[in-house]
Amino acid sequence: MSVGHYENFPVASLLLPRGLREAVGVIYRFARTADDFADEGNDPPALRLEKLQGYRVELQGIQANKPPATPLFRDVAGIAREHGLSLQLFHDLLDAFSQDVVKGRYADFSEVLDYCRRSANPVGRLLLQLFRKSTPETCALSDRICSSLQLINFWQDIEIDHAKDRIYLPQDEMRRFGVGEEQLAARRCDSAFRELLRFQVDRARRMMTEGAPLVRLLDGRFRLEIAVTVQGGLRILEKLERANYDLFRHRPRLRALDWPLLFFRALRT
Repeated sequence: MSVGHYENFPVASLLLPRGLREAVGVIYRFARTADDFADEGNDPPALRLEKLQGYRVELQGIQANKPPATPLFRDVAGIAREHGLSLQLFHDLLDAFSQDVVKGRYADFSEVLDYCRRSANPVGRLLLQLFRKSTPETCALSDRICSSLQLINFWQDIEIDHAKDRIYLPQDEMRRFGVGEEQLAARRCDSAFRELLRFQVDRARRMMTEGAPLVRLLDGRFRLEIAVTVQGGLRILEKLERANYDLFRHRPRLRALDWPLLFFRALRT
């Protein structure tokens, strides 16, 4: 299951303890529905932002100890209270979804990373809080994994995002490699585009590798869940490379036959 750009984020997986699956499912529903406000349907930008603001008001109500108005936010309030979850992380997700409504280009990689900080990293931090594993060290490692997963999803979805008038490839790096927006529109995978994607893939893999030591700081099912998630992201990068970076004709995604390999690799970490 996926939450928009969280395609590689396992949701309420059977790997997770039964007592936490409901909480993970609530986080998923919150992110999924909010992301749909930003992405789905034909609503004008103003209405999309208004719907997202409605979610902010609900979160503010929880923080002010007011009874939530909807079943979703009653569930959010319940898991936040039971597990000590930071509501700011939910606000960060809403900020990222709102940004998708109003911003379609990123000047440089620092801007992309700032988006990842709010669009992906909160998910990892919420999971760490659920499992009582949230420390400065685990959060820093989780951020590397989650940002890498976000980048991986960007690169496999370049064509899909371009159709929504969004380009997450940093503009300065596109210029450096000689790739223009017209090339994305034409679905042209030439040597310049391949070199640009090779650069992005290498950086995403490096970030994932930097975050992977998180697995050794976890235990039980949570450890296996995160290990499989890491291996899933790396597998997508492998597929991008095997397709010679032509994601226009060979969009990489995980298939049923990939999962035994992912579990094998995860168990070896």
